[in-house]
Amino acid sequence: MPFPLFPRWIQPSLTDLTPQMLQAQGIRLLMLDFDNTIVPYTTNIPTPEMEAWLKEMQGTDIQICVVSNSKRDRVRVFCSRWGIDCITRAKKPFGRGICKCMEKYSLAPQACALAGDQIFTDTLGANLAGAMSILVKPINNHNIWLKLRHIAEKPFIFMAKRRMKR
Repeated sequence: MPFPLFPRWIQPSLTDLTPQMLQAQGIRLLMLDFDNTIVPYTTNIPTPEMEAWLKEMQGTDIQICVVSNSKRDRVRVFCSRWGIDCITRAKKPFGRGICKCMEKYSLAPQACALAGDQIFTDTLGANLAGAMSILVKPINNHNIWLKLRHIAEKPFIFMAKRRMKR
């Protein structure tokens, strides 16, 4: 296993992931972080671009499931509205929610990926569970804690990008 804080892929946004990219890697289940990956912390309303991406993904053979640490109902409400499965209180980076999701779909970790905006929860959790980790840029670092977290992640992002170039 590579260093667990290095994402396997880095994309500017979730909407930059295409079904073809995922299928080429053998991915059949895409687990998604919710806050700051699909929508900002401050809203449940996706951008038109995110809406189109969700519809496109739902039209493929790749299953999608939100795996969120959130305890709030807004994740379930959003997922219900969009017809997406979800697992809340996932406790990422620990494997509870990620493994529960892979078991739900009866898939081996090699057929699964987790896309999210945080190295210390999403990337680490995916890597420890054996799934492909995909780091996306946070939608909005709207408070000091998110900005500080992003600063702490920068060395890992830099090193991961260097490894990807090789």
